[in-house]
Amino acid sequence: MLNVPNVITVARILLVPWIAWFTHEREYGSALWLFMAAAASDLADGLIARRFNLRTRFGAIADPLADKMAMLTVTLLLAWQGWLPWWLAAAIVARDVVIVGGALAYHVLVGQIEIAPTWLSKFNTVLEFALLATLLATGAGYLDGEPWLPALMWVVLATVAGSGAQYVWIWGSRAAARAGRRAA
Repeated sequence: MLNVPNVITVARILLVPWIAWFTHEREYGSALWLFMAAAASDLADGLIARRFNLRTRFGAIADPLADKMAMLTVTLLLAWQGWLPWWLAAAIVARDVVIVGGALAYHVLVGQIEIAPTWLSKFNTVLEFALLATLLATGAGYLDGEPWLPALMWVVLATVAGSGAQYVWIWGSRAAARAGRRAA
């Protein structure tokens, strides 16, 4: 269904190759501005969809996909260029693989899954964005993130691990409860 939030989401998806290209070319200032535009569009499409009751199945799938495309693209490119430690990039990617794989497994083995982001997951996304934006801003020479980047990286690692474990716990508990109801 074509509506304003979905058009914004598609526009965000179309920004990803440009963000990737600017990051790859080490044009960190341009990458940062587009990355920030993508984040702002994520807020805008969600607010508009909720405020005007314009939620669609397409938006429910495409919106988080657009977010992951932008975040993972920048994460992997910055790791490849040496700005982000590989151990942290691997943790971020592993969390997303666990969440997507877990959701698919739940859907196949248990049934329909309602994917609702938790507060910890939302906090993790904000911290990941802050980290990536700080790295891009540091690369562009807009700020010196060196004094506090290591601490931010460890906090991101903690929220990556915590929110990933939280999803596993929630979906595992739901699957066990459903299996218990079937057995009864």
